[in-house]
Amino acid sequence: MKSLIDHARSFAAHVADSERAESFRALQAGQSPEALFITCSDSRVVPSLITGARPGELFELRTAGNIVPEYGGGRPMGETATIEYAVRVLGVRDIVVCGHSHCGAIGALVQGDDLSAAPAVRDWLATQAAGSSFGADLADAVQRHAMAQLDRLRTYPCVRERIEEGLLSLHAWYYEVHTGAVRAHRPGGDSRTFAPL
Repeated sequence: MKSLIDHARSFAAHVADSERAESFRALQAGQSPEALFITCSDSRVVPSLITGARPGELFELRTAGNIVPEYGGGRPMGETATIEYAVRVLGVRDIVVCGHSHCGAIGALVQGDDLSAAPAVRDWLATQAAGSSFGADLADAVQRHAMAQLDRLRTYPCVRERIEEGLLSLHAWYYEVHTGAVRAHRPGGDSRTFAPL
């Protein structure tokens, strides 16, 4: 934790002395991100590192297993509010759902792990990943899961409306934490085809 605190203490001075100082000052006027990036909470997945996004360019939603919750359900959810805000208020033009290799959440589902010691995790995965079918291959399961989250996004009224208006595109990505390689789903072919970007 000490290294994180030390960096946070010196960050403002670093920004002020850098060539990016003006771009940081411009952030006070608001944000205009290009995309909503939905990915796993896993610490090895760093959206701005993967995409090269600078502050203000990427709106992020991170959940265990990059799960997009079902729309509605009778109670407000932070994840649903984040998606709606990104689409309706910020007007993002793209939503990326990015799964990743070595995903503990999807791995637990594939292997049928006993999660009784982590009941909130168990219940989140059981409720939100219900109906998903997973084979034994983790990479394939993660990719199928990312595609299933796009299907779930399409049930959100704000997402459906923007897609119909031609103002929003959805993308499924797969990131390999051990190589840095990113693959994207290629529409039009085999529904399971993920190819290098």
